[in-house]
Amino acid sequence: MSISRRGFMAAFPLALAGCVTREQPSFGLAEPTINPFYASMYASVDTEPFPVPAIDVTEVKPEFLRQEVAYRTNEPPGTIVVDPAARYAYLVLENGRALRYGVGVGKQEAFNFRGEATIARKAEWPGWRPTPDMIKRDPERYGPVKDGLPGGAGNPLGPRALYLYRDGQDTYYRLHGTVEPWTIGTMVSSGCIRLLNQDIMDLYRRVPVGAKVVVLPASPATS
Repeated sequence: MSISRRGFMAAFPLALAGCVTREQPSFGLAEPTINPFYASMYASVDTEPFPVPAIDVTEVKPEFLRQEVAYRTNEPPGTIVVDPAARYAYLVLENGRALRYGVGVGKQEAFNFRGEATIARKAEWPGWRPTPDMIKRDPERYGPVKDGLPGGAGNPLGPRALYLYRDGQDTYYRLHGTVEPWTIGTMVSSGCIRLLNQDIMDLYRRVPVGAKVVVLPASPATS
């Protein structure tokens, strides 16, 4: 049976971008206490071309919410350091500090980009297209959308994307948003680094084209 592009988008919005859809976790039966600081940080955004829903912060482990932390590194301020093993991305600041964001990373270590790259392109509400490797690995899922999807509320890249290049060549790895906030802190993607939508919007505002990105080696730890 053939599947139309529109039908695929309607039926499988959470299965795109090499992501494994996971059931939302339950961290306990008691009603959680929501920190007003984080409720404000992850509130809905209604000033965009498409809606950015509020994040239910009870779906995300507290350590993966955005915060400023002490961070020692030899990288200069303005560098993004991604630590797949810890599931964090750091924006290096002055004086041994960094902004730390929780991330979702590649579901297999072989999928994870490693080393240095440059942000050669930034995009708001980016379109998405599966890579040839993704189509080869899972033609049933990605074949129907091989020509790509336009940017929008259901797009798996979310409201922003930062494109990593090395030696002038596209690596096909991105830092981008997600339609599955509960997957932050897990090994879930085909290698791209996913952040909460409000976090990628925050990071996008802070880094220019040309910024350096360092992706550390991943460990064999499981999610």
